[in-house]
Amino acid sequence: MRIILAVALMAVAIPAWGKGTSVKDVIGSWEGESKCTVPDSPCHDEHVLVQIAQDKSDPWQLKVDAYKIVDGAPDFMGTLTCHFHSGVSAMSCTGNTSQQDDWEFQISGDSMTGRLTVGSDKTLYRRLSLHKATGK
Repeated sequence: MRIILAVALMAVAIPAWGKGTSVKDVIGSWEGESKCTVPDSPCHDEHVLVQIAQDKSDPWQLKVDAYKIVDGAPDFMGTLTCHFHSGVSAMSCTGNTSQQDDWEFQISGDSMTGRLTVGSDKTLYRRLSLHKATGK
């Protein structure tokens, strides 16, 4: 009886193991909050809009345009080039600055969390909490 129960549980669980977020699930607009984690830094908490598009030359590479919302209007902050990891539903990005900034995003359905680490010691500088925007 235990063997039958184990086989039944595996039959239900195994299909879910292989399911990750696809590139198509990530493409689009995401909106939410970007919070600073380093006191007394030049960082400011921001309401942000992130627009993600697929790179036409590399299907696993994404272009991420970031905007902060100022007085209700998007203000462009910059573009990241990110690599998408479908097996773990994540994106990793490295900024083009001298600060050795690394961005990591984890996607779960219509929610995305992110973090920015900077410097050789990988200081946590920002945390992001985003939701897929509808109609944008």
